Amino acid sequence: MEQAKSPRILVVRPDHIGDVVLSLPVLDALRHRWPEAYLAMLARPYTRDVLERNPCLDAIFEDDPEDRHRGLAGFYRQIRLLRTHRFDMALVLMPTMRHVWMIFLAGIPRRISVGRKVYHALTRTRSLSRHRYIPLRHESDFCLDLARAVDAREQGGRPLIEVGEEEKLKARSVLNRAEGIPVIGIHPGNGRNAPNWTAERYGALARILQDRHGAKIVVTGSDEEAHLAEAIVSRLDGPALSLTGKLSLGELIAVIGELDLLVSSSTGPMHLAGALGVSTVSVFCPLPARSPQRWRPLGGRDLNLLPPDGQCPTCDRGPFCDLSGITVDMVGEAVGKQLGNPSV
Repeated sequence: MEQAKSPRILVVRPDHIGDVVLSLPVLDALRHRWPEAYLAMLARPYTRDVLERNPCLDAIFEDDPEDRHRGLAGFYRQIRLLRTHRFDMALVLMPTMRHVWMIFLAGIPRRISVGRKVYHALTRTRSLSRHRYIPLRHESDFCLDLARAVDAREQGGRPLIEVGEEEKLKARSVLNRAEGIPVIGIHPGNGRNAPNWTAERYGALARILQDRHGAKIVVTGSDEEAHLAEAIVSRLDGPALSLTGKLSLGELIAVIGELDLLVSSSTGPMHLAGALGVSTVSVFCPLPARSPQRWRPLGGRDLNLLPPDGQCPTCDRGPFCDLSGITVDMVGEAVGKQLGNPSV
């Protein structure tokens, strides 16, 4: 099929914040290949604040199957909406039966998806296999396979997330930085989507970071994670700020962009930090499906720690593993390296 000089392209990723961030290089590659294309993304409502700050997109479409778009009526409303935009192609970065059928019934002629499912065959959608992730690559590179399949092979180097000047000023006001004091974020929660440290370990680390670097500690998270922030901040004598439950996603993005460094497990804010060019120190599980080889943040300013013995004593708990093989001292040393001030 001959491709239009300025195609109308829909990228589909109805997934978590971190997954959406790792899809942003696809948008950059498509925009570089077709500077005048109409480029839109279909995603879950809670990721809109991320996508609104991406410079490549012309439009964002939300899909909310549990609420506004639930049931057959909601499904067909989405099909009618997509039909009105007359897309030439759709790239489905997260394979779901709902969205493969949606783009098929919307009449989008060129459709490419991930995986090998029966619904791909039924809808005559081209599918790309990840071959059981062997060899293992980064998630963003797996996503870029779909861009390469439509001849968008190079990225343009645009920022993945841009924060406006007004947002930056507001974030600086919230953080209330003092001259010469590093501001270190700690995001202790992750929705139990990946192995993670205990709040007590994060608290012990925060105390070390204040003792060694005089750091101001900023704890972020949802309202449900306020108890984690309390367990951390209550151990501190130096400057500390809990922002759990106080920020919208857009405000969180701006705050992360003003940090000197973020410490966390493998979670959405870690990926936001990477896309914003903020240094990170992250605790990771070594198992391939959860490893930094696949899930490290973008940006090249990351330092990722694994249990030195390969697995933790609690590894059999899956996402409930507490990464007990990674010590507080290990993370403290890593933070020092990232700050350019390693402890002796």
